Amino acid sequence: MALTTFEEEIYLRALTGRVVGKAIADLGANKVAVVAGKNIICSSIATATEAAFLDKTEGRVYHFLYEDNAEELASRLLEYGPELTLIQFGGESSKEEVIASFKDLVKALARKQLWSDLLIHVRTFAAGAFDEALKDEEVKAYLSNVGLYVYTVDFDKGLFLLNE
Repeated sequence: MALTTFEEEIYLRALTGRVVGKAIADLGANKVAVVAGKNIICSSIATATEAAFLDKTEGRVYHFLYEDNAEELASRLLEYGPELTLIQFGGESSKEEVIASFKDLVKALARKQLWSDLLIHVRTFAAGAFDEALKDEEVKAYLSNVGLYVYTVDFDKGLFLLNE
């Protein structure tokens, strides 16, 4: 990957969020939760996703902030009742932080039994967070009962792939 300026990074996240929001709309989701870490890069892609989704649908979307608050956040997500939950961890977080955050959140979602499709950010997936989470039997059972998606983007080739 080429070195980019901070401004270019934010612009790339806005473009990514635009195509992710459209993809969520194309999936037919009407009520979406976006969970992002508290950093500028995660938040910029998350809010661009939310704006694009709202532009394409008459649906609802709510932004949830993850701050090592998995249990409380899982309760709030359950109360909100999304059809699809986007987990947007990455940005300025280390690989270890991404893995720990994802594992903690998904474990809490399993305990609360949030029956929502999950869309996982490519950085979260690429960090190995999904593989690490699957080592927990409760999480593995939970994830086998929800729709799972991961997206990848290659702007150099003009590709956006939504993998189920």
